[in-house]
Amino acid sequence: MGWDYFAGIMHYLIPLPVVLPLFAAGVKLALGIRWPRVQQWLSVISLALVLLIGAALMVGAHMFGPQVVAVGGWEAPVGITLVADRLSALMVTVSATVTLAVLVYSIGQGMAGKAEVAPLSVYQPTYLILVAGVSNAFLAGDLFNLYVGFEILLTASYVLLTLGGTQSRMRAGAIYVVVSLLSSVLFLMAIALIFGATGTVNMAQLGERLPEIHTELRLVLEVMLVLAFGIKAAVFPLAAWLPDSYPTAPAPVTAVFAGLLTKVGVYAIIRAETLMFPGTQLNTMLMWVALATMIMGILGAVAQTDIKRLLSFTLISHIGYMVFGVALGTELGLAGAVFYIAHHITVQTTLFLITGLIERRGGSTSLDHLGGLAKIAPLLAILFFIPAMNLGGIPPLSGFLGKIGLLQAGVDVGTPLAYTLVGASVLTSLLTLYVIARVWNYAFWRTPSEGTVAEPGTVLEDSEDDDTSTAALGPGEAVGPSSRLGATSTVDTPVVTSVVLPKSMVGATVALVAFGLAMTVFAGPLIAYSSDSAVELLQRTPYIEAVLGGSQ
Repeated sequence: MGWDYFAGIMHYLIPLPVVLPLFAAGVKLALGIRWPRVQQWLSVISLALVLLIGAALMVGAHMFGPQVVAVGGWEAPVGITLVADRLSALMVTVSATVTLAVLVYSIGQGMAGKAEVAPLSVYQPTYLILVAGVSNAFLAGDLFNLYVGFEILLTASYVLLTLGGTQSRMRAGAIYVVVSLLSSVLFLMAIALIFGATGTVNMAQLGERLPEIHTELRLVLEVMLVLAFGIKAAVFPLAAWLPDSYPTAPAPVTAVFAGLLTKVGVYAIIRAETLMFPGTQLNTMLMWVALATMIMGILGAVAQTDIKRLLSFTLISHIGYMVFGVALGTELGLAGAVFYIAHHITVQTTLFLITGLIERRGGSTSLDHLGGLAKIAPLLAILFFIPAMNLGGIPPLSGFLGKIGLLQAGVDVGTPLAYTLVGASVLTSLLTLYVIARVWNYAFWRTPSEGTVAEPGTVLEDSEDDDTSTAALGPGEAVGPSSRLGATSTVDTPVVTSVVLPKSMVGATVALVAFGLAMTVFAGPLIAYSSDSAVELLQRTPYIEAVLGGSQ
């Protein structure tokens, strides 16, 4: 009786990951700067509810199959359809986890927690709209609604990227917008051509109709979609914009961008290649793309001396692992890709949050200006070490398990190109360990005297973020970046902050580190869930019947 009731209410839950953040954002915009503490709790509660709903959708999709809701009562393929299958429910849950942690972190940093007009009236509503766009993209059952989700992301992310209006952020924002608009225009053109060729944009119905159209036309449509999604996923050679855009934003914004937004593009590629274009002709091309993305990304990371840029390049390289699994087109390859996406969203977000703590505690993210953090901030050293080793793939952590699954899938395929990608994956993992070890050696292990030490009455002169202001150090004070949203000084120097890190910043980071470790502890069930997701993706029938069953 209990499970029957749960199954009966499942479709009522599906729109809530989109509706709740939008509702909270609307309330916050209406309140303006009044009752800031109430607004903080409203944001946190709304995202906590999204997390709980995502977990419920995972259970429902796993037990009862894909869950569907027709918005406004208009059945597919005419109306807007939201679909929660195993993959989309997992993505909603993981994204809700990291966005909730980042929100708590940002409140502690002061971006959303202090009585300042810009953070309170702009940052939190925009952030909630971003979360709604992410959820909408994951749950979208038709291409046009997926496009709408991407556009919500574009609008909200541009605002977040340019907070403060400084020169570097406006320049990075302009590049980001131009690239994103190019991707959006290409996506919209593909939607128009697909509708002209098939008479529908519903993805389940496209799964039935696209295999029936002319092979050459189908290939053109597939290439256009993959290019549009590849730009958003930051695959090589479409990733040049990312290292120059993400590091300029405040730490919480960079964390959620790096950890989450590129995975929306990877998710869209999975949907296109499994549901709409089964038996794809692009597998070989995608394998070459994965190879180039891995190698070029990690070589870029090796050349960096700033932690933010270094992590941005490792982000690109590890997108290659996910594309590798998709390109293999096998159950094991897709399962590895799904598992690795969930792992990487968590670990990459965590590392960028820790980088924000490093910047606040050490006054810079440049390896030339850091040293001795393991001695003066041992908790920070532990928080960095665990996800860093996870990113590098040290056993028995989840990064190692995900990579092993992908390597096994490549070996099972057994083609020369697959073996080449297996070798590239191992090389990328080793180079990831090298760059992580370099960060550890410079920022944490070497003595402070070997780096740049800030003495009382001095300031550092080589900060890459121009969103800070100058101040002389007094006795016992430490340097760190301004935590205030909208600091608009044109002097490229750190500002004095307390050496004490806010508890909510540290607590949110600890929670994400623990969540990453939980992926290792519960790797067995998560891998099984990923395998079931891969089976469901390759079968296609459960998704198509769930969406179109009522209209046939």
